[in-house]
Amino acid sequence: MRKLVLLGGGYGNMRILLRLLPNNLPQDMEIILIDRTPFHSMKTEFYALAAGTESDNDVRVPFPEHERLKIVNGEILEIDLEENCVLMENGERVAYDDLVIGLGCEDKYHNVPGADEFTYSIQTIGKSRQTYQALLGLPSGAVVGVVGAGLSGIELASELRESRKDLQIKLFDRSPRILRDFPERLSNFVKKWFDSNDVEVVPSSNITKVEPKLLYNHEETIPVDAVVWTAGIQAVKPVRDLGLEMDNSGRLVINQYHQLPNYEHVYVVGDCAALPMAPSAQLAEEQAEQIVKVLKAVWRGEELPETMPEIKLKGFLGSLGKKQGFAYLADRTVTGRIARLMKSGVLWMYKWHNG
Repeated sequence: MRKLVLLGGGYGNMRILLRLLPNNLPQDMEIILIDRTPFHSMKTEFYALAAGTESDNDVRVPFPEHERLKIVNGEILEIDLEENCVLMENGERVAYDDLVIGLGCEDKYHNVPGADEFTYSIQTIGKSRQTYQALLGLPSGAVVGVVGAGLSGIELASELRESRKDLQIKLFDRSPRILRDFPERLSNFVKKWFDSNDVEVVPSSNITKVEPKLLYNHEETIPVDAVVWTAGIQAVKPVRDLGLEMDNSGRLVINQYHQLPNYEHVYVVGDCAALPMAPSAQLAEEQAEQIVKVLKAVWRGEELPETMPEIKLKGFLGSLGKKQGFAYLADRTVTGRIARLMKSGVLWMYKWHNG
């Protein structure tokens, strides 16, 4: 049996499974999915798990079941592109004929001293659980710093405000205004929500050092009881260790077929792939759709098209607690209750389609 090995059970590889199973997989092909957990975790909802407004069970769905799908749980130590195999931490070697690297990302600390050691994370379900335990255990009146006011930081700060009204929350934004690259109306709506709900936004910040219970913003020191880092991502270590060409964000350079240029049987999906758009679940799923088409053409011995269709994203949805939200769709801004309902509907549909 030929082996299609999927590294990581994130949004991209889940979409590949959905498209290939149960009836689109060649009879001489099996799929091996390698992930550290026995279920698919919805990373876009980790902020709610960390804040305590959603349970662990709410942010995961089971992997599909099929007689030619094998799930391998464990940590990946190395990807050997020359030997066509993946080395696991327990010493197991998993051979492949085709490989899809979808291992996602981890926090990037930008060489800030103490950031790795003294901050919490929401990059994995395990780290989100640890963050929840830390935030849940804080006494009333404690100060929580959220470093990074991108979508993750905004959603975490707002959800934490609803979960723990007794905490002081400071959101550190490197830009002069929140969501600087989007319409000012969107920024103003989010900022107004934070002002109304007593979340302090610190604009034009630059965190230069983190110590236990202390943040350095420029030359100022700010006492904190816990810090959550949402200020940047990078490809995971096994991907960085490949030593291949990467973009300025540390993502693997790929060709038009989402393959590594010198390894036509190796595809990259999601946060590890160098694309002109920012990493997102939506982008990973759109990539996966194209990867499936390429795989099926290769398996049938067909010639690949000269170019692939341009990936077009619909926009993004964000929440401000359970009742308010914001969206940027087709160059239009939507705010308030309608945007929050839209996000809830998308989440419900995703769970329904994925079992």
